[in-house]
Amino acid sequence: MATMMTPGVYIVEKDAFPNSVVEVATAVPAFIGYSAKHLNKEQSLRYKPRRVTSLAEYALFFGGAPKLQGQFTISDGPPEELDEGRELAVTAGPMDPVVKEGGKAYYLARNEASRRYHMYYGLRSFYQNGGGPCYIVSVGSYEDKLDPGDFEKGIEALLREQEPTMVVIPDAVLLPAADCQSIQQAAIGHCAKMQSRFAILDVFRGYEARHLPLAAGQRDCVADFRELSTDDAKYCAAYYPWIDTTVVSGADPELTYKAFDDAGVAALQELLTAELITDETPEAKKTLIESLIADASNPDAQTGPTNDGLLATSGNFQDLMKQMRAEVNRLPPSATMAGVYSRVDNSRGVWKAPANVALSGVSKPAVNITHDEQEDLNVTVSGKSVNAIRSFVGEGTLVWGARTLDGNSLDWRYIQVRRTMIMLEQSIKLASKAYVFEANDANTWVTMKSIFRNFLTGIWKRGGLAGASAEAAFSVHVGLGETMTSEDILEGIMRVTVLVAPTRPAEFIEITFQQKMQESGGGG
Repeated sequence: MATMMTPGVYIVEKDAFPNSVVEVATAVPAFIGYSAKHLNKEQSLRYKPRRVTSLAEYALFFGGAPKLQGQFTISDGPPEELDEGRELAVTAGPMDPVVKEGGKAYYLARNEASRRYHMYYGLRSFYQNGGGPCYIVSVGSYEDKLDPGDFEKGIEALLREQEPTMVVIPDAVLLPAADCQSIQQAAIGHCAKMQSRFAILDVFRGYEARHLPLAAGQRDCVADFRELSTDDAKYCAAYYPWIDTTVVSGADPELTYKAFDDAGVAALQELLTAELITDETPEAKKTLIESLIADASNPDAQTGPTNDGLLATSGNFQDLMKQMRAEVNRLPPSATMAGVYSRVDNSRGVWKAPANVALSGVSKPAVNITHDEQEDLNVTVSGKSVNAIRSFVGEGTLVWGARTLDGNSLDWRYIQVRRTMIMLEQSIKLASKAYVFEANDANTWVTMKSIFRNFLTGIWKRGGLAGASAEAAFSVHVGLGETMTSEDILEGIMRVTVLVAPTRPAEFIEITFQQKMQESGGGG
C-alpha cells in the first residue's frame, strides 16, 4: 500500500481469489535403454536424461534403429543343433521350420542375442499409440555389451528429474532372467522412493505360450516373473504377452538379405538353388535366380535391386523375409502401454483405467489367451496380477486388464487409483511449498483448506473422484484440535488431512436374467 503523504485518491488492490493448485503432468514416461548414439553436439548424453517430443527429435540426439546386417542366419538343422552363440528366432515355434526345400528343413535363427535392442522400436510404437513428451536415458550404444550396471546408472540418473511420471525399460528383458528381475526391482524401488512415478514392466520371455511343454526344470514365463520380490508392488504394473507390431515394414531398407550372416547367405544360395531343380520352373526364372544368387554373394552388388528381384521370384525367400520381419516386429509391450497411458490420460484423464483400449500398429498378441487362461493372470494367490493383452474378433488387439502388481490390495489394486493418487499428492505437495515458513495459524489453515478444496472440486467435476456431491467425494481437514496438537505447532509442524474417494473400474459386470410368468394372453 502506498504511503499517504500527499492529499488525493489512492487505489488499493486486493486478491479476490486464493492461490490455486496446478495439476501436475501424468503422461511423461522415461525410457531407459541402448541407442545408436548419445550425443548433443560434442557432449555425451550417456546416463543424462534428455526430454524429447518426437521421434525426429530422438533421432537427432540418439540416432536410429539398430543395424540388422549380419544378425540372422539360416540353419538347415533343428533348433537343438544350433551352434553356440545362436538362438532360434522368438517368433518361431519349438520345431517349426520356416521353409522346406530339397528334402531339408530351414530354420531362421538369430546371432548374438545381445544385439537385439527394443527401445528404438518401442519408441515408435509409443508414438503410434498416442505418446507425447518423454525422457530418454541412453545407457550405451548398440556396440556395447549388455550390462546390468548400465541400467542401474540410468535409473539413478532419474533421481534428479522431477517431471517423469513413468519408468519404462524395454531392454531389460535382453538380460539374463536374474539380472532382468534385479533391474525391474530397482525400477520399482525408484518409483516408491520418488512417490511420483509408476513403472511399466515386461514379462521375461513373454512371447512364450504358458500351455506349451517346457524344458526340464523350467517354469512358465509368468510363474518366473512372479518370483519378483518387492514390497512396493503398488507402484508398477506388468503386461503379458508380448505383441506383434507393424513398426518395421517390408520396405525398410535394413530388412534385406544383408541381414543374414555369411553362413546364412550360403544357406540361402543352397535353398534358392534347390528351388530351381524342377522341370516346371521356367528357364527365364532359372536364369534370373542364378543371377540373383551370384549378386547375393557379391559384396559390391546393389542390395536393393537384388533383394527386390529375390522377393519377386522366390516364394521361399518371401517366407524367410516375412519371418524376419515378424521377428524384428515382436516387442515387449511396456513402451506401447506407455503410449496408451498417455492417450487415455490426455483424452479421459488419469482416473480412467488404461484398459479396453485398442492398440495401434499391433497386428496381434504373441500368444492368444483364452478367458480361462486369463483367470490365473488377473487373480492369483500371490496377488501379483499380470494384465492380459488379448485379441477379439472384430475389435482388434485390446488391453484387457488394469491391475497393479499388488493385485490383492483393496487400496492399490487398480492402476488408475494409484496414478490418480500420485497426481493429487504431487499437485498438492507442490502447491504447499508456497506456505513453508508461513505462520502456522488459522489464517494459513483457512487459505490452504480453500485452495485444496477448489482443486479437488475441479477434479470431482471432471469425474476424477466418486461421489454424488463434492462433500461425498472429498474432505480437507486442518487445525488445532482437528489435525494438530499444541506440541505440533510449537515444533513447527502443520498437519493437513485430505480424504478422497477415487473412482474404481467396473471390472466385473454381472447381468442377471430370469424367466417370469406370462401375465396375459395375446390377441388381436
